Amino acid sequence: MVGEVRDRILPVPGAGAVRVREWRRGTTPLLLLHGFMGSAEEWGDLPEGLEGMWVAAVDLPGHGRSEGEPSPERYRVPRIAREMGRLQEVLFGEPAAWLGYSMGGRIALSAAAQGVPMRMLLLESASPGLQDPAARQARRERDEETARRLMEEGMSRFVDHWLGLPLFQGLRRVPEEPREHARRIRSAQDPAQMAAWLRGGGTGTQPSYWDDLHQLRVPVRLLAGEADEKFRDLAVRMAALLPDARLTLLRGAGHLPHLETPEAWVDWIRSAL
Repeated sequence: MVGEVRDRILPVPGAGAVRVREWRRGTTPLLLLHGFMGSAEEWGDLPEGLEGMWVAAVDLPGHGRSEGEPSPERYRVPRIAREMGRLQEVLFGEPAAWLGYSMGGRIALSAAAQGVPMRMLLLESASPGLQDPAARQARRERDEETARRLMEEGMSRFVDHWLGLPLFQGLRRVPEEPREHARRIRSAQDPAQMAAWLRGGGTGTQPSYWDDLHQLRVPVRLLAGEADEKFRDLAVRMAALLPDARLTLLRGAGHLPHLETPEAWVDWIRSAL
């Protein structure tokens, strides 16, 4: 029913039980993929502003209420991307627009590179991976160190450290309630699952998709915060390589545009779709 908001658990072949939150504001399908340590709650009530759309926010495997397995092999990015393609078929029965934030953006881009059907690819603060083998090795070593720290400290202390990184300094400008909401979502995750994600689905472990960008025929819409120097520059580079791309840089936003500038984030999706 249009206007309905509901949560449900869907059986997805090869992925087990996947939790989905849906906003039925119309019929245009839009799949939302959160970032590391996120969940369907990441988007708050923002999808309510997306008139005309059937929005489905997923808990990625091992996150929130979706099934997972604390094994790095379980969370290889190409595998998760294919599983989200099967979820799309179970949920919508047709290609959707995919919006991925950060880690979710890497997964969505992997799906597009593997030929998973989609209407459009929307990437928020996302990366195609690392081209240089030495850089990938260094990142794998850093992710391993981060995974060990996570297991030693537990989720609450680790999340305090994580959100205190310079990458997330834009959160300091976010009102207390959504800032604490973001912290609660991340603190509620299972540490063994998150450590497995770092080891199996980190940027150093996933394939580089830079060489695939010029072959993508799906329209791509890129979003980054002007203050997020690293991901802003990545988005500019990606836009130059993609056949059909449009780049939006949000003034006043860092790495979390959907939390830092929510109204502009909603406007970006409306203008894209």
